Amino acid sequence: MSNKHGNLSINSDNIFPIIKKWLYSDHDIFYRELISNGCDAITKLKKLDLIGEYDLPQDYEPNIQIVVNPEEKTLKFIDNGLGMTGDEVEEYINQIAFSGATDFLEKYKDKASEEQIIGHFGLGFYSAFMVADAVHIDTLSYQKDATAIHWECDGGTEFDMSDGSKSTVGTEITLFLNEDCLEFANEYRAREVIEKYCSFMPTPIFLKKENAEPEYETIPADEVTEKDTVIETIVEEAKFEEKENEDGEKEQVEVSPRTEKAKILKRPVALNDTHPLWTKHPNDCTDEEYKAFYRKVFQDYKEPLFWIHLNMDYPFNLKGILYFPKINTEYDSIEGTIKLYNNQVFIADNIKEVIPEFLMLLKGVIDCPDLPLNVSRSALQNDGFVQKISDYITKKVADKLSGMCKTDKESYEKYWDDISPFIKFGCLKDEKFCDKMNDYILFKNLDGKYLTLPECLKVEEADSQEPSESEDGGASPEDENADASVEDGKDARKPVYYVTDIQQQGQYINMFKEQGMDAVILDHNIDASFITQLERRNEKIKFVRIDADLTESLKEDVPEEELKEAKDTLTETFRKALGNEKLNVSVEKLKNAEIASVITLSEEGRRMQDMMKMYGMAGMDPSMFGGDQTLILNANHALVQYILDNKDSEHVPVFCEQLYDLAVLSNHPLPTEAMGKFVARSNQIMMLLTK
Repeated sequence: MSNKHGNLSINSDNIFPIIKKWLYSDHDIFYRELISNGCDAITKLKKLDLIGEYDLPQDYEPNIQIVVNPEEKTLKFIDNGLGMTGDEVEEYINQIAFSGATDFLEKYKDKASEEQIIGHFGLGFYSAFMVADAVHIDTLSYQKDATAIHWECDGGTEFDMSDGSKSTVGTEITLFLNEDCLEFANEYRAREVIEKYCSFMPTPIFLKKENAEPEYETIPADEVTEKDTVIETIVEEAKFEEKENEDGEKEQVEVSPRTEKAKILKRPVALNDTHPLWTKHPNDCTDEEYKAFYRKVFQDYKEPLFWIHLNMDYPFNLKGILYFPKINTEYDSIEGTIKLYNNQVFIADNIKEVIPEFLMLLKGVIDCPDLPLNVSRSALQNDGFVQKISDYITKKVADKLSGMCKTDKESYEKYWDDISPFIKFGCLKDEKFCDKMNDYILFKNLDGKYLTLPECLKVEEADSQEPSESEDGGASPEDENADASVEDGKDARKPVYYVTDIQQQGQYINMFKEQGMDAVILDHNIDASFITQLERRNEKIKFVRIDADLTESLKEDVPEEELKEAKDTLTETFRKALGNEKLNVSVEKLKNAEIASVITLSEEGRRMQDMMKMYGMAGMDPSMFGGDQTLILNANHALVQYILDNKDSEHVPVFCEQLYDLAVLSNHPLPTEAMGKFVARSNQIMMLLTK
């Protein structure tokens, strides 16, 4: 062809500044775009061979070569794909944003099953101008009698195109890097970027440094192939030693055989894995392969708990592997990584439009060639299709977890402590996920046994149905009152008692266990929000902390009138001793006579306190919201009885203060000042024994 000088056909003014500063968020992304274009060209050539429009050479090995030259400040991308004619360069390069891949698919869509082509964005090639002052293209089309083409542009809107000298089919792109981007001609930086974006591209990618000193390796001579360049052959003759045989005679025995090795130019090693694990069928993958892939991709040498292999062809193409790592840390410190790929080309980490927020706590890869990406491949266009993908992924995760709970509950229980924050977070963030997981959430009880929510309700129901019989064998008045309460509709919800701190609430736990009652342990900081949501979605249950009130099972059945006088006296005495006229005091006869006093705070009051802390209102009085605490005194305890009988004794104020602090301590830690007074008072009481 004759030499040609012209202007690029551009519809937008000043497109190169846009490309450089806006279109691509990361400058290193040009590596991905140019390598992807090479992959496309090779995919197209193989497809032409498949449909009989081109015959590939028998020794054809598709590959992409990256050549860095820091001395010349250049970077080359070389592929052995289908190349371009002059007309195609005119159409695909000079007319910016024309989609060559789309045109190719349209042309051949009826001749073979449509194979995914990466580069359907049109602007990928021009990402080179983010880092280069000038770009040259040398290309030779696969078409018979095609002429090689040379094209160059200095980053403006003008180009020069002429006959070239390339003698092999394919395309070579040369970038003349600007001074700010010379790092990309560094071999180690190049390797880093290629591994970031191209680790799983479908065509082998090789990296070399121009004019680098040759490297060698030594292999057994019988492993040399025609492609190897043999530098020398190294022969080690057999070695013999004189040894005595069974007859006592000495003879020469071979101790190492003759070996022949070849010193060859080091074989190039591809930087990428062209057949990543997620592209295989789950039945063809072993546990060790899943673990090895996890270690390689995420540099995490702690074994994942388990994984989900996504493999879907209809109604959209999606493959991937999601790993469940150990995540039994604090909820707000969990960090996962979901890598998103488009036909084995890395797009980004944790794209929230595709990956549900709660799944970002996991680690994994998702490859969806059907994703509607924008021109830079780095963000997703708004599309209802994307939501369908997100919903599918959520469903597969829920199916895996619920299936494991049903068919392999032992393993599910073993993993539960690690995965529970993830599941609870998912339930808070995604209603569909919560619906599917509702009956497969586990709760660990006081004996370390795991129960589902339906099982918790059965246990509570069984506890509540144990009859407390009267002397004639009938139901007690208490049972009748309970039934009447439900009938009256006061609160028909079944309580599920829970513990937030095994050590701090130990006294209450012991009281429960003594009466054969149970509770579940909810000690993660996500649990407060989680149980509120469960109550909203399950109208038959209510979560109650074991120190919210004393259940009837812990108290003797005594008429309220019998304790009224004691309550009035003790209320007056304790309010006076503690200087708190608003103190709520209740007197009960507890079945455990060793407990003198306990503090209770209603479930609603506690949740209000937690909410005030969350919103920075911790200093406000919870009683304003009906959340005041109650001091419960045990009339069966000798010390309480002493205070009741000796209310005017000089020691009573000290005993009252001590009983109150002891009750508080069994519920939550004392403030610093109160703790100091408690210690001093304890010493004072012990001194009374010495008098």
